[in-house]
This record gives sequence, structure tokens and C-alpha cells, in this order.
Amino acid sequence: MVTATATSVVATTKPLTKEDLIAYFASGCKPKEMWRIGTEHEKIGFEVKTLRPIKFEQITALLNGIAERYDWDKMMEDERIIGLKQGMKSITLEYGGQLELSGVPLETLHQICDELKSHLHQVKNVAEEMEIGFLGMGYEPKSSLEDVTVVHKRRNEIVAGHLARSTSSGPDVFFRTCSVQVNLDYSSETDMIRKFRASLALQPIVTAMFANSPFSDGKPNGFLSVRSHIYLGSDKRRTGMLPFVFDDSFGFERYVEYALDCPMLFLIRNNNYLNCRGMTFRDFLSGKISHLSNEKPTIDDWETHIGSIWPEVRLKKYLEMRGADGGPLGMLCALPAFWVGLLYDEDSLQTTLNMIDDWTPEELEMLRTQVPITGLRTIFRDKPLKHVAEDVLKLAKDGLERRGYNETDFLNAVAEVVRTGVTPAEKLLELYNGDWGQNVDHVFRELRY
Repeated sequence: MVTATATSVVATTKPLTKEDLIAYFASGCKPKEMWRIGTEHEKIGFEVKTLRPIKFEQITALLNGIAERYDWDKMMEDERIIGLKQGMKSITLEYGGQLELSGVPLETLHQICDELKSHLHQVKNVAEEMEIGFLGMGYEPKSSLEDVTVVHKRRNEIVAGHLARSTSSGPDVFFRTCSVQVNLDYSSETDMIRKFRASLALQPIVTAMFANSPFSDGKPNGFLSVRSHIYLGSDKRRTGMLPFVFDDSFGFERYVEYALDCPMLFLIRNNNYLNCRGMTFRDFLSGKISHLSNEKPTIDDWETHIGSIWPEVRLKKYLEMRGADGGPLGMLCALPAFWVGLLYDEDSLQTTLNMIDDWTPEELEMLRTQVPITGLRTIFRDKPLKHVAEDVLKLAKDGLERRGYNETDFLNAVAEVVRTGVTPAEKLLELYNGDWGQNVDHVFRELRY
């Protein structure tokens, strides 16, 4: 007992090193039989009668209602409810009041889609009694930034301040956007590298297939995915396509080097948020004199820091694919199906890597910039991007078939997009200019969960 206690004290006081940060990512390696699928998705709340954003008091009542009816634990800050937790699942609030489900890591796509359906059922049951609805889109289509409900969480205030100072798009990057995200495992550093490269190169294709944010302030905004576009004006040190991922030197250590030089946003100490004022984690690790000189870096600080970096694909103890707009249930189920079919099947993954092997950083940056505007019509190597989407969708389907879980039907929603080359956003624009008589209010009925 004495020896164990003494060892624990020594372990907690040992200074954090770069090797510890590398080991953090390496600890995520899992054998294939332990690979799981995780999803996170956000949605926009609105008042059914007025179509205005829901107020914080309504969000509070909604969270309380879900907690009491469906046995969720409340997450509190300054005596305000800011989220819910149930085992490994959580429901949290984004900066503009968007409701986000962070699901449990699950084995099959059937379980993933059942989890999404159950969550939407619970939210809808409580919300309808309050005359509240939720919208499956990538961007709030009608209200101005001034009308958005600001969620006063200490974390949010620090991040919003940073974005206001360091980006051309400002805090709108988070206040009116909604995305759906897929989290997948890796078995080794080599496996991580291969999956990172494949998913990063294909992220613009996914942005095109799932583009679903063509309206802002009640009218067309000139983009198919304005959510994706405004990230281009965000903090370039912590967003984008990360060209170094395709270098021969890439691995856990190279990602650590990248994250070390990103400015930190905040530390958490005794439930208080300390503003880092732009200090990098490298400075913090080296003990550089600053207002944080009394604080010593911990692995929890590292975990907090890498969660405040927002590239198109993000490394944690798993890989996060971050390029898709929010959408209706069929598309929410299609996104993990697409990535699982490609990345969890060796043949499909290798074929993808062979396909992207000669894609240049300049081509990837062109796709990242152009796709939010022209979607699957974007010209890539003298052909519309639709042709690439057809190829990778077939690889995803083949990969799912080899998994043997009868999961290929989850691709149906996105298969129709690829077959026609018409993105969800373009379908909405066609309705707007036709049956809707250029009245964006109809989208609240069309895409309400």
C-alpha cells in the first residue's frame, strides 16, 4: 500500500514531456476486433410558430424535460444546466444553442442508426410539447447572427473572443453552423497514417456529397455548403487540409509538432477556465514565463488543447472526419456507412490510397476551396468531381459488403446524390426557386426532424 501510494505521487509530479504527448496518441491503437464507430451530430432549434431561434430559457426547459423523462444526468455550470450525460453518451450545447449528441462507440451501423433514431425521438417528444422544432441543416437558414441565442458557457466565451480577433469569419464559424462527425479507430501508427491520408484527401468529396447549407439570412448565400466555406476564413493555424499529413515524415510525432505550435485557448483548473492568451503548448511545456507560470502542464491539458484544433480530419485517440454538413436522418446514417466501408476494409482502403497517391497539395486545396461553391460539379482533372464520388462510393459499398453486417442500405441516401450529381443543397435551391416561391420558411417544414 505504501509503495503504491509513493509511486502514484511520483507519477503525478513528473514533468510532462513531448514523448508523453506522442504516447497519448499511440495509446489509442486497438486491434481490429475492438474497432468501433462513433458519431456526433448537431441540430438547429427553432420556435415552430415564429421560426426564430429558441431562447436559452427554452433550451433549459428542453434539457430538463429530457433529463426527467428519459433518465439523463444533468451537467451544470454556474447553477445553469448546460448539457446531459447518460453513460458514455452526452447531449451538449454549441455556441449558438445547437443541440449536439455525442454517441457511444458502437460496433455496427445498425446500432449507430438506432441510437440516432432514439435520440431524435426523445428530443422530439419533449420539444413538440414546447412548440419547438429541430432542423437538419448545415447552417441556420433565416435568422441573423444578432438573433442567435448565445450559450453563456465560460469555454464558449473564450473561444468566441479568440475567433473574433483571429478570423475573418469571426465566431459565426460556430454560432450558426451544424455538422455531423464520424469517429473511427486505428490499430497502429501505420494504420493511422493510411486512414488519415485517405480520409483527408476525400474530405472535400464528402463535403460535396453532403452539402446542405445554401441559405443565410433568409435567402440563397451563393454556396452549397456555406458552413464549409466560412471555415476558410477561420484561424488557419488550427483548421484546413494539413498538407504535412502526406509527407513521408508524418506520424504521431509530426502531429504533436503541429499541435504544439497551435496557440492554446484555455486551461481548466478547479472547474475554472483560464484564458491562455495565445500561448502555444510548446511554450507552456517548456515553462516559458507568462501569466500561467504557476500552472504545470498535464495530459488533461493536452487533451483539452487538441480538442480546440479544428482541421478537416482531427487526430485524438481515434480519427475524426469533420467535413460534412448536418442533414436529415438518412444522411446522418449514410456518413458513417461511407467512412466505415472505406476505412475499415483493407481492400477499399488500399484502393483509395492508390487512387489519391498522385493528388497534389495544390489540387486538394483547390477542392477544399471550390467544393463549397460547386459541389459535385467541381472540375477535377478535366472531369466533374461526380466521377470520383462514384468510384469511392462503390469502394465504400464493397467494403460494407465484405464486413458482413448487411449495412449497404445505409448508403442509399447518399447514393442517390452521387447518381444524379445533385447535392442536397441544390435540391433545396430548386424548391426555393420553384414550389416555395423564393420563401425560405418552407425549409423548416422540409427538413424538420
